[in-house]
Amino acid sequence: MHAIMIDRPGGPEVLSWREVPDPRPGRGEIIIDVTASAVNRADLLQRQGLYDPPPGAPPYLGLECSGVVGEVGADVEGFAPGDRVCALLAGGGYAQRVAVPWQQVMRVPDRVDPVEAAGLPEVACTVWSNVFMTARLRKGETLLVHGGASGIGTLAVQLAKAFGSRVVVTAGSAEKIARCLELGADEGIDYREEDFAEKVRADVILDIIGGRYLAQNVKALKTGGRLVVIGMQGGTRGELDLGALLVKRASVHGTTLRSRPVDEKGAIVRSVVDDVWPLFDAGAIRPVVHARVPMSEAARAHRIVEAGEHVGKVLLTNDL
Repeated sequence: MHAIMIDRPGGPEVLSWREVPDPRPGRGEIIIDVTASAVNRADLLQRQGLYDPPPGAPPYLGLECSGVVGEVGADVEGFAPGDRVCALLAGGGYAQRVAVPWQQVMRVPDRVDPVEAAGLPEVACTVWSNVFMTARLRKGETLLVHGGASGIGTLAVQLAKAFGSRVVVTAGSAEKIARCLELGADEGIDYREEDFAEKVRADVILDIIGGRYLAQNVKALKTGGRLVVIGMQGGTRGELDLGALLVKRASVHGTTLRSRPVDEKGAIVRSVVDDVWPLFDAGAIRPVVHARVPMSEAARAHRIVEAGEHVGKVLLTNDL
């Protein structure tokens, strides 16, 4: 098969499409013939040598994919060759085939395009596990989403609205805010022009920035609020006012998804299938895709994401 290889840590130009050995299914694993994958921020960090894959993961980039089951290993439950699926990966999506534990595989929702399904597993599992399983957002509460126009943000807006919450987003342009409002957001804040902590009080905050926003996030929380930090685009360190946190009886959660054990990922995947997939089938939420790029041109897709002008997901497609 062919896969995207990293010749050396660096910019998008270090990515190359080369022939590599085909994966074989281990016990409890499925081989997926990959229709498409998607670009995530973690891929950019791994390309730069700043985010190593967890032990046992394929060396290739790619945290999610869609495709067709090609082979099944021993002890696989509920899947057979020919099934149309998408999957949450620890790596390996930028390839023509990938091996993945069956617990992390999901059938594609009936109303979702098989290519667009490639951009769902990472964002759906991230949003659902953090906003709903960890922070327990409830109907009538307010969710603040940083990076509302990102892949994670565009799904977080739709899911929170589908469950009856008020949603406020931050974004870096009027155009991005307008797109978030179209998806159902109640309010948008241009972080270049305004201090969100002066404008909103939220029950739950989904944060991709990290250290730089820590003090503002705590200020923006309501009493009993929950801050969930899932990214560090603004650095790993910030000053936490414990007095403010205590007075508000608030909590701060830091989480990752990629390095979790298979059983934990499997529990999240099953909850997504039970609670999120029906919303796609009902037409209540939808994938948001900015561009489809041939997988062999992954460098171009990385440049699109690094430029930061996209809304939703950038997909990588295979011609099998």
